[in-house]
Amino acid sequence: MIDAFLLVGLPYLALAVCVIGVIWRWKTQAFSWSSLSSQFLEARQLRWGSTPWHLGILVVLLGHGLAFAFPRVWESLMSHPTLLVIAETVGLGAGAMALAGLVVLAFRRLASGRVQAVTSTMDLVVLALLFFQVLLGVLTALLYRWGASWSTTTVVPYFWSLVLLQPDSSLVADLPPVVKAHLVGAWLILLAVPFSRLVHVLALPLSYLWRAPQIVIWSSPRRAAKMVREQRVQESRREFLKGAAGVAVAGSLLSLGVLEKLARFFQGPKLAGEMETVLLTKRLHRIRMTAEEQALQLERQKSTRILIGRLSELSSSKGKYFIDFNMAPALAFLDANGLPLLISAKCTHLGCTVGSEVNAQGQILCPCHISYFTITTGEPNVGAPAKTPLPHLEWVVVDASGKDLAHRGSSGAIQGSLQGVPPEACSVYVARPTEEAS
Repeated sequence: MIDAFLLVGLPYLALAVCVIGVIWRWKTQAFSWSSLSSQFLEARQLRWGSTPWHLGILVVLLGHGLAFAFPRVWESLMSHPTLLVIAETVGLGAGAMALAGLVVLAFRRLASGRVQAVTSTMDLVVLALLFFQVLLGVLTALLYRWGASWSTTTVVPYFWSLVLLQPDSSLVADLPPVVKAHLVGAWLILLAVPFSRLVHVLALPLSYLWRAPQIVIWSSPRRAAKMVREQRVQESRREFLKGAAGVAVAGSLLSLGVLEKLARFFQGPKLAGEMETVLLTKRLHRIRMTAEEQALQLERQKSTRILIGRLSELSSSKGKYFIDFNMAPALAFLDANGLPLLISAKCTHLGCTVGSEVNAQGQILCPCHISYFTITTGEPNVGAPAKTPLPHLEWVVVDASGKDLAHRGSSGAIQGSLQGVPPEACSVYVARPTEEAS
């Protein structure tokens, strides 16, 4: 219920309040659409806080925006380790820069008496929201690495589900609390936009690029001369910005074709429908096999015995394969006394799986490098590549009521007897090694 509100209800509530509140503020308080600059009150700390904050947050927002707008291209690019490391490094550096700038701005607003006099409660709330939001972003980058890659299959589809009015909170419901708090922080900031200075991000001063210069002359000749010099600097900066904007637009248009070819290069050739189906089928098969193996391993960790089968199913000439507690292959035979004989099927040379057929000398063969192992002792033949014997495994035989009839311990000693009990009524289990069970 909480996830449904924070991840579905809150986003739509924040968006509705933001849109309605921004329109209301524009209609009723149009002149309040400003960041209410306090530079004339204190400029030194503002310079060291505002520049890194704006540069850092713009880079971070640019990365988030590209991943959201072009998810397939971004996912294709992030599939290459080098580009992923670059994106993570740049994003973490920009986040740290923004966080440092925000700390300076917060200290300035709290420490300067003149700036504090024009600070409202909402200013402090926004500062706190921005600080925790950037801090959570930096923590996410540090604690849960490679977010530029895994976010394309979780956060980005979640945002698109909200845009398409088909909200699916399950895409992010299992993410760590830090990541979910980062998402909730974004909606809270959006909710605060109409009621704070943040509304100024919607007022882009594009007309400043072509408006006529404005010169303000103070009554003091010295101040007037200083203002004229500063105005000339501003004019030169404005001309520089115009030129830089033209170069940026031209470069962007020129690079569209190059970026398209680059994206196609990293994306690789497109597969035909049938080939893609075959590839996805193979991937699904591997995923299912991995899941089954993990489930089997979990089952073995919880139990102290693993059922092999009925005693009547075992043979002295052909072993029955099973998987032991170490997820390794093993074989079950019937010895000369009618008791189970369990032995590892993993060759002690290079780990190949040995055969299950017993030859006339009572040996089983490892076909990889031709080593013969005697099943009663586990010893390899003389001159074999394998030098150490196959270990025997502990076992337990129980009757139909679940009563232990006989078992083999770690020392090799057999306790109990099966006399008078038909093999069909006996079940054979491999037992967890005694030292592990204890």
